[in-house]
Amino acid sequence: MSVLVLHRNPFEPFPYDRWLADYPGEIVVLAAADKLRSFGEPVPTGNLGFDRLEFLERFDDDEEVRKHALELAVEFTVDRVVAHHEADVDTAAWLRERLNLPGAWPADLLPFRDKALMKRLAQRAGVEVAPHTVAGTAAEALAFAEAHGFPVVLKERAGYSAIGLRILHDRAALADSLAEAYSAGPRTDLLIEAFVPGRMCHVDGLVIDGRIVLAWPSQYQYDLASFGSDPGARVDLTLDPDDPLTDRLLAMTARLVTGLKRAEGRQYPHAFHAEIFHTPDDRLVLCEIASRPGGAKIREVFHAMFGINLGEYATRAQLGLPLPALAETLRGGPPPRPRVMSGQVLMMKRPGVVRAVPEAPAESWVERFWVYAQRGQTIPAASGSADFLAAAIATAATRTECEHRLRTLGARLVSQTDIVAEP
Repeated sequence: MSVLVLHRNPFEPFPYDRWLADYPGEIVVLAAADKLRSFGEPVPTGNLGFDRLEFLERFDDDEEVRKHALELAVEFTVDRVVAHHEADVDTAAWLRERLNLPGAWPADLLPFRDKALMKRLAQRAGVEVAPHTVAGTAAEALAFAEAHGFPVVLKERAGYSAIGLRILHDRAALADSLAEAYSAGPRTDLLIEAFVPGRMCHVDGLVIDGRIVLAWPSQYQYDLASFGSDPGARVDLTLDPDDPLTDRLLAMTARLVTGLKRAEGRQYPHAFHAEIFHTPDDRLVLCEIASRPGGAKIREVFHAMFGINLGEYATRAQLGLPLPALAETLRGGPPPRPRVMSGQVLMMKRPGVVRAVPEAPAESWVERFWVYAQRGQTIPAASGSADFLAAAIATAATRTECEHRLRTLGARLVSQTDIVAEP
């Protein structure tokens, strides 16, 4: 019995050694060294208590990652594969199918990875989606924009972390983007869709035996796609239990998760992260959903609310280990309700020389705090919506109080940060 973990994240938020202390088999980890460095973690010289810890400098080459993963899986007779980064779930699924292992295979993941298929299945399940099309040529994309109006959104069908996502407000901006995107000719991996106004909500949770056993909605108070240009504090808040949106979002997500399961597919436990627009005219419109734990500090927000880390419980569920905080729910009871409201405040990296970083907050309601840069360090711009300079988790009895705390804290973090352009 052994598990292979594919890991392109820092280790601090993913303490597999602690999460899997009762796992009776071998734990093998293949990690990306560059991701540790980008979050200020040294690349370890030991194995961190794992049976094997192996590094690639980066996970950019899918074939190289698959080659090393397969070699490790064969050497250790792996019978489970775990991956929690959106860019690694395909490799994990490929490896499971190749070795006939339990868990999601590529066909099972496709509705969560192919945004065009995802939206088609969502509509079939009664979930509203934005008008969209897979534009094979620049002319087709321009025709879509002329038919549906501006702004439009251009994104990769299998993209993640808002990388490469473009919101284009007029024909000239679209034409420039399309000239670059289609410079090599027709392609089928780009999606163009009508812009949906409103605030983005997200629902995160865990599915076991085809049933949602844990879920809760939150609402971003910022634009995800602005990660490269936003110097301020980005606040994300959970919704109160009596908020009119809470039950609507939970019900919509339940329809969506059910609708994306293939009738002939495999049952497998998984976390999910669904992003849903709440429009000014009170509609809920799907943006997309992923079959893995949410990024940023969503895992830690859930721990503050429920005493459950989504990353930990998704990992343990996939290995068939006990889930004590969900024991009653797994016996047929209702999903747990949050004990407090929570949220996160995030600051994105921006390029330059770091002259000052925020100080650790002393308030008792600050559950966790992180800084990912040091004085004197030269850092690049944020490479995605999860490339942070600093982050904090706060709790309160209500969303309103939590928002006040997070915004007050965020303003202080901004005032304490000093980054200047390189000379």
